[in-house]
Amino acid sequence: MKAIILARVSTEEQMSDGQSIPAQLAKAREYAKRKTLLIQSEYQFDESSLKDRRTKFEQVIDEIKKSKEKVALIVETVDRLQRSFKESVMLDELRKQGKLEIHFIRENLIIHKDSNSSEIQRWDLAVFLAKSFVLQISDNVKRTNEFKIRNGEWIGKAPLGYINITKEDGSKNIEPDPIRSHFIVEMFELYSTGNYSLQTLAKGLKDRGLTSNMKTPKPVGTALVYHSLKNPFYYGMMSYKGNLFHHKYAPLVSKDLFDMCQRILAGYHKKPFAYASKPYAFRGLIKCADSACGCTITPETHKGHNYYSCTNGKKIHTERVYVKDEDLFDSVKETIAGLEMPEAKIKETVDKLKKINKAKNEFYFDSLAGLRKEHDQIEKRISNSYDLMADGSITKDMFNSKLKEYKEKQSGLEAQMALYTDADESFYMNANILLHAIKKASQVFEGSEPATQRQILNFLLQNLKLSGKKLSFTLKTPFDRVLEANRFVTGLRR
Repeated sequence: MKAIILARVSTEEQMSDGQSIPAQLAKAREYAKRKTLLIQSEYQFDESSLKDRRTKFEQVIDEIKKSKEKVALIVETVDRLQRSFKESVMLDELRKQGKLEIHFIRENLIIHKDSNSSEIQRWDLAVFLAKSFVLQISDNVKRTNEFKIRNGEWIGKAPLGYINITKEDGSKNIEPDPIRSHFIVEMFELYSTGNYSLQTLAKGLKDRGLTSNMKTPKPVGTALVYHSLKNPFYYGMMSYKGNLFHHKYAPLVSKDLFDMCQRILAGYHKKPFAYASKPYAFRGLIKCADSACGCTITPETHKGHNYYSCTNGKKIHTERVYVKDEDLFDSVKETIAGLEMPEAKIKETVDKLKKINKAKNEFYFDSLAGLRKEHDQIEKRISNSYDLMADGSITKDMFNSKLKEYKEKQSGLEAQMALYTDADESFYMNANILLHAIKKASQVFEGSEPATQRQILNFLLQNLKLSGKKLSFTLKTPFDRVLEANRFVTGLRR
């Protein structure tokens, strides 16, 4: 009779516990020789039976089904072959058809077409015990995972921008990837401006060299960018079974920056996406002013002219009104021109910013020093607690409890320090943007390509609505204050 040998392990421990694949194969070959069985094929794999789909096992079943004569399937023991009754159904059907004999070496059990009830019962009992073992492992894994999650430890592969680290003592940690973490920060910062779609952001990151995996590098795609922007892990929380838990690893972005990106993803303050087709300056920025409608105003080109109209997705309007983009430009040009400041006024603004900056620096360094001092005091308390545990003054459980409390406090302080740093960087960035934007606003706007004009419009304006052919909008802060101040000065001169 022809025979198929199957050897399998599920864990590394089994490899070093006399249950390795070579050991199983040697026993099975010796058994086949003793039983005068002709080995037709051998299957060896470390595919865990905990998986929903055991591909190699199904290959064995297919080979038995295709065989024109009865086959002997040789395995060392029942749990090497199966750990569920679902597999028993497939195997038992082949047995009843006379196509299969199963030889369990360790149990000294052969199951075939004419096996009696006692032999079948022994087989079923062995499967039951194997299944119980798998369920016990599953329960242990769940308890271990839940314990780790509640103690701030992530149980899976580190998200993009982080790397899994195994320390010398065997403990594991997750740390920011020194090569790719800055890409994640830039991704959140760029998307928060509202000037990037997921597609353009993914393309930009791809062009700059960001890959999804270090071992087998693949360019990031739109889906990965989307899921990364939605992942709370980057600001200090981890999602597990629908709930959020604090983790103990270094965050890459602030909660405020993360929330800003979530608002944009949800559709608030519609941003101008960079479409692959002909660019339009107002595309994606304007809504219909009719409160019953509120649909997006979309552009199209006819005979060399760009026109905008309501999509009328809710079928509110009986007539479609078209507005030339020249008319929309006329509506905003005067406002943009009103932002321009003379050199003397800009110098005055710079002087004010310097005074503000001086006061800010004093507050910034005082605040950071206070937070750092408190952080170091907690670190000293942790060290003292460890000494008390080493001396036997407190128990290990008491130490672990205090350590968790102290680490949570330190995590909160680190988050506050990061917020101060982010605010400090934002101050300089916003001041620089403000001064450049108001210096020659209208010249820059009129001399730019539509894609750049769209970014300028999105940066300066908000709440753009079209009622018939009339465009309304408001300036974002602080540009509304600049326009108000310029108009006041102009009024005095008159």
